[in-house]
Amino acid sequence: MPIEIALMIEGQNGLTWPRWQRLAQAAEDLGFAGLYRSDHFSNANPPEKESLELWISLAWLASHTKRIEFGPLVSPVSFRHPALTARMAAAVDDLSGGRLQLGLGAGWQEREHTMFGFDLLPVKERFQRFAEGLEVVTRLLRSDTPVTWIGEYYQLRDAILLPRPQRPGGPPIVIGGNGEKRTLALTAQYADEWNAVFVPPARFAELNAKLDELLAAAGRPRAAVRRSLMIGSVFGRDDAEVKRLLAGRDRAVLHARGILVGAAGEVAEQIHAFAEAGVERIMVQWLDLDDLDRLEAFATQVLPQTM
Repeated sequence: MPIEIALMIEGQNGLTWPRWQRLAQAAEDLGFAGLYRSDHFSNANPPEKESLELWISLAWLASHTKRIEFGPLVSPVSFRHPALTARMAAAVDDLSGGRLQLGLGAGWQEREHTMFGFDLLPVKERFQRFAEGLEVVTRLLRSDTPVTWIGEYYQLRDAILLPRPQRPGGPPIVIGGNGEKRTLALTAQYADEWNAVFVPPARFAELNAKLDELLAAAGRPRAAVRRSLMIGSVFGRDDAEVKRLLAGRDRAVLHARGILVGAAGEVAEQIHAFAEAGVERIMVQWLDLDDLDRLEAFATQVLPQTM
């Protein structure tokens, strides 16, 4: 089964302008479907590394690429007011000619929230705020008339985004996560794409079926929500390189966490298993931001086997 392969990088893991520019050009030239990045100020643990600001980097990407889709996986509502996020997203999407995928999340990493003074909130309240944030973003992007909406965390009073997004309804909303109670319920209500995170094919299939049930209950067709997956990778150009990159880690343990492991043929087989489980696009997490030679090998050896 054909499946789209995109790249996902950790923006807090040493991302600088030269690295971002090289990765964007590589994704564009090598045939990847898209380039996605996290939205974090820091890693969950020291040491501190460079972290290029999300929306500035996406604005640059919008005007310096022509083909790939892109976006945050995901941008927490705890960092920015959702009205500001909607405003930036509409502008960046227009600048790119309609290639932004707007990934939104509740926030989870306690360390960065403490470091920079953002209010993470307890889980229940955090997801209530996230639901309100989704309401604000979708109303502003999709309404051609002024919006008034009053929530506990956010309020709109005769608010309208002008100019209106060139894409009707604005960029697609992506919600990431594996939670059955909160995340999938919000996905069924608001999202155009669900992005699962680090799960093996069998678990993806279970969550996928649950989402189908929630969509039916919400009166939305199954095809209304694209199914994607963000996943780790240990890819080597040959068995010796795979062994070196594994550094003693157990393949079976990594597979159980939904991580691609092996040389090109093995990785392609694992990707096909995800396609059979219902994944339409895989965002392959690429942690070595400077290893473009191995990235090129992934593109030339793996991508042709998945198309």
